Amino acid sequence: MPFDDLRSFLDALDEQGQLLKISEQVKAEPDIAAAANAAGRIGEGSPALWFDNVEGFDNARIAMNTIGSWQNHAISMGLPANTTTKHQVDEFIRRWDTFPIAPERRDNPPWAENSVEGEDVNLFDILPLFRLNDGDGGFYLDKASVVSRDPLDPDHFGKQNVGIYRMEVKGKRKLGLQPVPMHDIALHLYKAEERGDDLPVAITLGNDPIITLMGATPLKYDQSEYEMAGAIRQAPYPIATAPLTGLDVPWGSEVVIEGVIEGRKREIEGPFGEFTGHYSGGRNMTVVRIDKISYRTNPIFESLYLGMPWTEVDYLIGPATCVPLYQQLKAEFPEVQAVNAMYTHGLLAIISTKKRYGGFARAVGMRAMTTPHGLGYVKMVIMVDEDVDPFDLPQVMWALSSKVNAAGDLVQLPNMSVLELDPGSSPAGITDKLIIDATTPVAPDNRGHYSQPVKDLPETKEWISKLNELIAQQTGKKEKTS
Repeated sequence: MPFDDLRSFLDALDEQGQLLKISEQVKAEPDIAAAANAAGRIGEGSPALWFDNVEGFDNARIAMNTIGSWQNHAISMGLPANTTTKHQVDEFIRRWDTFPIAPERRDNPPWAENSVEGEDVNLFDILPLFRLNDGDGGFYLDKASVVSRDPLDPDHFGKQNVGIYRMEVKGKRKLGLQPVPMHDIALHLYKAEERGDDLPVAITLGNDPIITLMGATPLKYDQSEYEMAGAIRQAPYPIATAPLTGLDVPWGSEVVIEGVIEGRKREIEGPFGEFTGHYSGGRNMTVVRIDKISYRTNPIFESLYLGMPWTEVDYLIGPATCVPLYQQLKAEFPEVQAVNAMYTHGLLAIISTKKRYGGFARAVGMRAMTTPHGLGYVKMVIMVDEDVDPFDLPQVMWALSSKVNAAGDLVQLPNMSVLELDPGSSPAGITDKLIIDATTPVAPDNRGHYSQPVKDLPETKEWISKLNELIAQQTGKKEKTS
């Protein structure tokens, strides 16, 4: 069964031993963020973390690292916890092809149990806020799904965007929000400000895992995250109508914050420890005025630790970046076999492809950099042959070490766009991009000496299965005797 809210997902994690409940009293700072940071350092099976005994708070309920392992990512998609990363990506692709699945509108959302409006709004009364890294400029909401509409086409359901953007808490009813220029909310805001208007938004916290995944997925401008969520969860996604803005929001959210991004108003926001493993400095960012908050009784506050990879954000973003890039490239280049864009939001992508002719792989690499996501993120592409698995890093390193000749296989593209958060960009938002062609040259490119490749023996595949069976039998025998 798909999860309609965060609570049912946490229950499933608990049932499968992937939720660690920490009963001892902890300090909001630094313990909660440090524990989530540590979860990314203890191995790939790290659990979600639950805190309900936080010094200084009467009834805090905080969830961290909910999708912070491949096991938890698999459970979020309704797959067995031991599903391999590659199979999770393959299943993501299969479900993607069932898009769109229309959402289901429901009444009586749980977040409608309580509400405050206007001057009675005080975020600090509702959320147990804490800093995520020592150098952060303040408290942040960084795992909320933000809903906005195209102000010039408000009735187009597909142009209603659901995205995840960092927001600094700047007052009891004020937030600073970063609308990355490559993201849809920036286009919505631009259109509103051109007309002299504010942009209404609904900020939803404590959501089921699939809409969180969709908020992190680079869809086309007119593709609905709710319709894609239905495809990924293989069931209509439940939505409800936000009472103040009329925006469509997740039915099962813990908290729904409604207000506006105030047009043509900017204030300093930051710094913030980002997914790049570096702090972003203070910048002029938009200001959100909060006009209404609706929330469940005793809401669960879910936050996302970001810092030096890997952290939860890398599991969250990984397949959600690989699959759209694969689908967009595959539509134009059927030869593309797989895309691994797991690394730092896809700043690095590894792509395997067949070749039609010499130079073909480089053309695919250049196209990856001009997809909607690639324009802002893909700054380095490694191209490999179709028989190299881009998810198998030893194979990729073999291709790099044996196929690349720096004299002709490095393509540098100067002064290309990248998101401003890339610490290597100079000035911020501009970088040289690089394609590394680690494929075997084909005619008319006749460089190198690749005419006698060593291939796996025909019987190897059969022996892989046989060896795995024998190892499993031997492990079983040892467990019985121990």
